Amino acid sequence: MSLTTPSPAEFLATAAAGTRVVVRYRIEGGLTDALGLLVGTADGGCTVRTRQADVVIPLELVVAAKEVPPAPPRRRPRG
Repeated sequence: MSLTTPSPAEFLATAAAGTRVVVRYRIEGGLTDALGLLVGTADGGCTVRTRQADVVIPLELVVAAKEVPPAPPRRRPRG
């Protein structure tokens, strides 16, 4: 039995909106990651809602992507 792993772009295209993902993609000078909720994919790109902002990533720049577990609960400040 042969299981094939989907490409990062295929994974993003088939993942449900609201899935928590990490996407590694090329930028000038190297690579960077976007961690957050997948908003959706359209027009050759995907949108990931990070803590700071929505990040639109062209799929041709994506080198890796996967689902990640929910974020741990934030700790209360000491004091």
